[in-house]
Amino acid sequence: MSDAAIRPEIAAIVAKIDELRPKLIAGGREGDQTRRIPEDVFNAVAETGAFSISVPTKFGGLAANTREAHAVARAIGRGDGSLAWVDGILDSGAWVLGLMDERAQEDVWGDEGGINSFISIVLATTSEAEPVDGGYRVTGKWGYGTGSMHATWSLLGIPLKNEKGEVVDAGLALIPTAELTYEDNWYVAGMKSTASVMQIAEDVFVPAHRVLPLTAAVEGGYLGDNPEASYSTVFVPSLFMKLIGPHLGMGRAALDFVISKAETKAIAYTGYEKQADSAIFQTAIAKAALELNAAELVAKEVSDEIYEATERNYYAPYAERIEMRAKAGWVVETITHMINELINAHGSAGFAENSVIQRIWRDQATAARHGHTLGASGFEAYGKVLFGREDDARFVLPIV
Repeated sequence: MSDAAIRPEIAAIVAKIDELRPKLIAGGREGDQTRRIPEDVFNAVAETGAFSISVPTKFGGLAANTREAHAVARAIGRGDGSLAWVDGILDSGAWVLGLMDERAQEDVWGDEGGINSFISIVLATTSEAEPVDGGYRVTGKWGYGTGSMHATWSLLGIPLKNEKGEVVDAGLALIPTAELTYEDNWYVAGMKSTASVMQIAEDVFVPAHRVLPLTAAVEGGYLGDNPEASYSTVFVPSLFMKLIGPHLGMGRAALDFVISKAETKAIAYTGYEKQADSAIFQTAIAKAALELNAAELVAKEVSDEIYEATERNYYAPYAERIEMRAKAGWVVETITHMINELINAHGSAGFAENSVIQRIWRDQATAARHGHTLGASGFEAYGKVLFGREDDARFVLPIV
């Protein structure tokens, strides 16, 4: 991926993360066993500024663009995919808060925690929100609370009702994590250390200024007034593209690992004492490298499309957003395929518990099933758009 659009401040963060890679790899192994990112590893990455790049500049952040977010998450993912996924979620939370009422931003970044007040986010509206004077009283449970164990605030989906009690919209409610409890139900095959536990609210009051209505937001109806281009990009594509960086990092980590072992690892039951001498192995590595390069180029293309639109004050319509969604799904599927082929090429030793690549394989395969970048629904909707059937596409993916 070209660094042409990466500012020096972001490049410096990436360089610091690269220096931490051995620590991230070791921490990833430990976290896979304990189901938690080691505190010292999380803090080391936090000290680089990685989790605050999407905070508005007026609060001391960098108002990062999507390619910059990819560069940071990609660097983390080369060491630990789970930590990169947490970064993608915390980065999403910071960006969404930058779209909200200025008072909400002050509540989080204007306090003593400053830009080190991290925000997790769950869009699902698995809750009840009763309108009361000055805001809402919220009760609910939200699964897949990635990053919530490291966050001081959470953005959680709520249904918004009219005076008749009818649900007319969805919203995101900003709630201090101190006012939430959690259920540790995160027992999974991959992404174990993300600790994506269930968050629980019991009759929590949320002031109205801490709620972002989502119907308007999907079409660019933001409440904040931050001037940076980052805060005028298309809503849903900006969010799902923040989840692409971790995949790019895990893909690169898998390729680097298999190449690094090929000069000393034999191919069982053959005459090859080195995998690197085999034409079949060389071909598999070449294909994997090209697939990863193609995925990185498509990710760059979508990222640039998102930001170049702001220069023209252009907000992409639904059909164009669906194409972005399909491309994001293609990137993820491509990386899943290349990692599968790499672990096949590396051989059965890759499935040993002490092997890095089996953790990369499990982590990426788990992340690849996230609904925001799932290939099947994106391809179906885009296919309908290509045939001029946008209404049918909206049935498949109504919110993009």
